[in-house]
Amino acid sequence: MLTRDDLKGPWAGLPVAWDENLGFDEKAYRTDLERACKTGVPGVYTAGTTGEFYAMELDEWKQIARVTVEVCRNHGTPVMIGITSTYTLGAQRRAAYAAELGADAVQVALPFWMEMDDREINGFFEDVVGSCPGLALTIYETMRAKKALTLEQHRAVFEVTGCYYAVKSNSNTIGCTPEGCRQLSEFVNVWVGEELWSSLGPCGAIGCASALVYANPRVILHMFDLLQQQSWEELKPWTDMLGRLNEEGLRPFTEKGYADSAYDHLQGLATGFLSMNPRSRGTYLSATDADVQQLRAWMAANIPEFLEL
Repeated sequence: MLTRDDLKGPWAGLPVAWDENLGFDEKAYRTDLERACKTGVPGVYTAGTTGEFYAMELDEWKQIARVTVEVCRNHGTPVMIGITSTYTLGAQRRAAYAAELGADAVQVALPFWMEMDDREINGFFEDVVGSCPGLALTIYETMRAKKALTLEQHRAVFEVTGCYYAVKSNSNTIGCTPEGCRQLSEFVNVWVGEELWSSLGPCGAIGCASALVYANPRVILHMFDLLQQQSWEELKPWTDMLGRLNEEGLRPFTEKGYADSAYDHLQGLATGFLSMNPRSRGTYLSATDADVQQLRAWMAANIPEFLEL
């Protein structure tokens, strides 16, 4: 089992490669996944939002999980599989399959179609980890699940599971606040976006479910080195650069109505690290080749260092 010490740094959440018919493009996915592993990232995971878990059938999820574990095993890279589902048994089945494949960890959000009652939370996590003994657990905490856990609820999950080691904290959850990050960091690793590392690193943030490490692993891994060294002044220009990318570089695509997966394909293609095409599955909009060139031109004019792979 991975330990808390292993669940640090920018774990690469690689997008899924889709072909012209929006079927899984295994060849392109393998190529980009192997390239990510060779950069020395601390780990790789799939089937989060970037991995479009919400837009695939179970057999497709199994195929992508299998390929991800296989490639990561070949390169000695730890691998985590997202098992989020709208119901407990769905998460349990995915957890058991991840364990069968030989994954190192699972990541799960709360079932999201109907908001969970507080009394259901501990039982849900106990059921999940009971289906994948020996695997580390990370929580994907997002308001898309309609509920943010309290500090006490996080602590209770930590105590009842015995394998909860990291939380992917997103906007409006306690891990994205200075005090909440400090309190959570007493017993689990807090992952936040890289643009927050200089502000929340001093509060204990120690990693990221990264949608940028495969855009420029050199930059993001350097930033993680600075985070570990607690070199906050040296880190801040880099986090400011990523903040500018989010606020300015991606603004035209926000205005087009793009969501996470479109951004994530777009950024990795704009730098030239990814080889897959920019397609995402509907209902959500896909980025286009023209978008890739537009973002690349913005990067060249405004953050040229991010194009240096």
